[in-house]
Amino acid sequence: MSDILAENLSGKSVMGTDGTELGLLYNITMDLKSGTLHDLVIEPDEEISRRAVDFDLDDAGHFLVPVNRVQAVKDYIVVQR
Repeated sequence: MSDILAENLSGKSVMGTDGTELGLLYNITMDLKSGTLHDLVIEPDEEISRRAVDFDLDDAGHFLVPVNRVQAVKDYIVVQR
């Protein structure tokens, strides 16, 4: 995967590999000591049921998608479901 600036990812739509629109990228978590990225924090789409998605949720109800599940970043961020 080619390098992408974080500023170009903010607010980008996130879609599952099954074509389900999950929501918008809200943030990305990382380990400050190692610089390793952990999770994409996704603001869920209003029409998607949180029970229908198998990702963990944070206290604010955002989906936490491990970065190793990112398949592609183009018009959408595509994540493995």
